[in-house]
Amino acid sequence: YPLRRTTKEASMAIKHPFFARASVALSLVALSFMASAQSAAQETTANDVAAATKLQGYLDALTSFEARFVQRITDSRSQVEESSGRFFLQRPGRLRWDYEKPQTQVIVTDGQRLWVYDKELRQVTVRAIDAAIAATPAMLLAGKASLSEGFNISTAEAREGLEWMRMEPKRNDTDFLSVELGFKQGELRAMELRDKLGQTTRIDFTGVRRNARLDAKLFDFKPPKGVDVIGTP
Repeated sequence: YPLRRTTKEASMAIKHPFFARASVALSLVALSFMASAQSAAQETTANDVAAATKLQGYLDALTSFEARFVQRITDSRSQVEESSGRFFLQRPGRLRWDYEKPQTQVIVTDGQRLWVYDKELRQVTVRAIDAAIAATPAMLLAGKASLSEGFNISTAEAREGLEWMRMEPKRNDTDFLSVELGFKQGELRAMELRDKLGQTTRIDFTGVRRNARLDAKLFDFKPPKGVDVIGTP
């Protein structure tokens, strides 16, 4: 997600809370479904089982998703940064975030590589999709993994006219505390992530088109001529 950038290193970071890695000075949102982990024993209620089944059913029936989004990042001092644009998802494994305001940025993954294009800096960063990125909250929407393998899923309190489901990572070494998905009439309308630094990232979706046919070229990113490319395509 767009941040105040003062150094070249900061500009190289993947600026999205659902992809970011701490090694590049951003709040991590990494969770591996593939690694075995110890977790505290928790009671599973009938409501939790129903929530997990309902959420998994929504994802199993999802082939594509398109919407406009508004992203608000609130830090521990209640300062808010807002950005907006368009989001595209094609299962399995393909995502695209087109940030339009306040800065132009494109984040694309084709399931094998993750591309980040900063138009203002004329810079593209590319990296392979590893196990950590493949299991972040953004990628869980596009992936095939069973949610219950990596998350404890429960029903959260309804608010803002939305039905919320909370997912808490089973691993203790993640940098986020929870991810909540907000639904209205069975359609995804919002995502909210809380991390261990006291930061909350809220994304609201409007104009949702689910399971519509998307142009494959949306996820076939080619760096524009003349830009710096960091990483190996």
